[in-house]
Amino acid sequence: MIQTVLKRDGRVVGYNEEKIKAAIRKAMLQTELGEDEALIHRITDRIGVSGKEQMSVEEIQDKVEVELMKSPRKEVAKRYIAYRDKRSIARRAKTRDMFLEIIEAKNNDITRENANMNTDSPAGMMMKFASETTKPFVDDYLLSDEAREAVKNGYLHIHDKDYYPTKSLTCVQHPLDRILKSGFIAGHGESRPAKRIETASIIGCISLETAQNEMHGGQAIPAFDFYLAPYVRSSFVEEVKCIEQLSGEDYSELYTAEIDDFIKRPLDGLKGKERALQHAINRTVSRVHQAMEAFIHNMNTIHSRGGNQVVFSSINYGTDTSAEGRCIIRELLQSTYEGVGNGATAIFPIQIWKKKRGVNYLPADRNYDLYQQACKVTARRFFPNFVNLDATFNQHEKWDANDPERYKYEVATMGCRTRVFENRYGEKTSIGRGNISFSTINIVRLAIECMAIVDENERIDRFFAKLDDVLEVTARQLNDRFDFQKTALAKQFPLLMTRLWNGADQLKPNDTIEPVINQGTLGIGFIGLAECLVALIGKHHGESDEAQKLGLRIVSHMRSRANEFSERYGHNFSVLATPAEGLSGKFTTKDRKTFGVLPGITDKIYYTNSNHVPVYYHCSPRKKAQIEAPYHELTRGGHIFYVEIDGDATHNPKAIADIVALMDQNNIGYCSVNHNRNRCMDCGYEDAQDSLDECPNCHSHNIDKLQRITGYLVGTTDRWNKAKLAELNDRVVHK
Repeated sequence: MIQTVLKRDGRVVGYNEEKIKAAIRKAMLQTELGEDEALIHRITDRIGVSGKEQMSVEEIQDKVEVELMKSPRKEVAKRYIAYRDKRSIARRAKTRDMFLEIIEAKNNDITRENANMNTDSPAGMMMKFASETTKPFVDDYLLSDEAREAVKNGYLHIHDKDYYPTKSLTCVQHPLDRILKSGFIAGHGESRPAKRIETASIIGCISLETAQNEMHGGQAIPAFDFYLAPYVRSSFVEEVKCIEQLSGEDYSELYTAEIDDFIKRPLDGLKGKERALQHAINRTVSRVHQAMEAFIHNMNTIHSRGGNQVVFSSINYGTDTSAEGRCIIRELLQSTYEGVGNGATAIFPIQIWKKKRGVNYLPADRNYDLYQQACKVTARRFFPNFVNLDATFNQHEKWDANDPERYKYEVATMGCRTRVFENRYGEKTSIGRGNISFSTINIVRLAIECMAIVDENERIDRFFAKLDDVLEVTARQLNDRFDFQKTALAKQFPLLMTRLWNGADQLKPNDTIEPVINQGTLGIGFIGLAECLVALIGKHHGESDEAQKLGLRIVSHMRSRANEFSERYGHNFSVLATPAEGLSGKFTTKDRKTFGVLPGITDKIYYTNSNHVPVYYHCSPRKKAQIEAPYHELTRGGHIFYVEIDGDATHNPKAIADIVALMDQNNIGYCSVNHNRNRCMDCGYEDAQDSLDECPNCHSHNIDKLQRITGYLVGTTDRWNKAKLAELNDRVVHK
């Protein structure tokens, strides 16, 4: 007798004969004789008692066909078979339609889910085919029932769900010095330790590219200046030796000469050792500049993930005060300012200036001149962004200005905002660590479901109860994913689990990665705080002090629960201010369908990113900083503060410095500045006019605006999804 049924999605459910009766009845109603209840009951009874204890849906349907063919109503069997085929076709139709949209290179939210991916290319198409067919497998076979329902009902979004079966981790901050000193094997090629700046630059690129193929998130270098500085000196020594060969003189004492700064200067009037020293410096600076040019060029042209996406890369720098480190910083900034190709703004790497009082922020600081240069470059090229090492939550008790390895105790971030620093299961550092996986909660939906409650206190209490329920589901889902990821073998990640992740050098190829990955973070993200507050009390946190208090209470509660989960499950849970891109419209679409258009809540086709004030809300940069700053301490998994400034910032670096000052004054962790930048898509010409219809260089009318979509730039808005385009059009200048 049949007790349970194995469904197509792998779930096991109780046997329900009413479903069989309904299917036979539908087939009978399509014939001239109509339905025959007696026959329906006889067939159903025979199937129920003659079947195995557990049968699949297909096996049961096969038995229905056999019983109908044996009955006097063979015409019903034909109708049933036709009905069964029709249902099968319908199940396949959705996948067919989706594949055709990808094949025909249609511009829609499926093909434009990630603006950094070219889904029009063959490799990009393959990536989307794989992605869209993998997600249902994850839903059906890898998620718990409660997680599947939370996703289905629009309460939860699991990021990078298509990568779930690969067991890959999200991101990592590359300890590049390990690779530069020891080399590594990637594919069939072996990298020897670096000896000169050109090699170090190339190895940095290869490291980022290789790891990108082993992970589903971004790649970052936490101390770019410190890591490359030794190869400035070794390249300088090479230049001195060349001079010795040409001149026949012995200049070996210059190998270790104290050099205050690597600055190009004319050789006029210099003789002997002084001339040799300056010539070697000049040659070294030229080589460093070319190496930095090559690094930027490579990061904008080298493709990963099957050849459809440039490496999602970030580099942190700014605090190395040595002459060699300053040379790296200066030439990197100069190369960025000059641009790539015909002078176009480089999209990658996302550059992040590590702002630190006593090092580079105050006029008396050693690297203050480079900070001024950084502001100048940002005013023209959007990058670098700025991470605030002086924020109370970004400080490390072991940091010492006299420590040559102080970079180990400096927080570093990923371009879109991912941050790792605190660590319950190892040393507190950003280096050699990253996010393991993260999921985002739709707090707006929870608030909408409480709107009908008249009493405000009761409404808010009910919201927190719902939030707790979803937080519990999210924590269990992330823990389940961790338990799945930890079974991966070290050999599946040949670079990540040999040179990059802390502790991985102790693993053998067939060891699981379980002993080391717990140093990473599990992120609980959220989206739409502004809309959530409007649903609960009628105003968002930019409009009302009461709303701001409630907003901080909500995120503080999430932070407290994350700490509880860390103790309960034994992981580094953190709260993340989600950088919604493809997600920006997904939750909203589902909520509009369920609840309709609600003013200030679902009347846009996107929800506001995390804890930001809405992009359409008019306020000054100072007020925006005051509102958003307190959330940075609560969202230790990552955050960012944006400011939109007006007009041409190219010759106004002070405008950038003013924003950094707001970061310094308000204990903000990470910030970036947006401004005008037009780009000719045919020749690459750029300027900052308010509107540019025709390129003055090639007279093309194919003009686009270079814009930041979340934390990173996108070369063309043609790759943006509808929700992010709508958000872009709603953005207002903060003044």
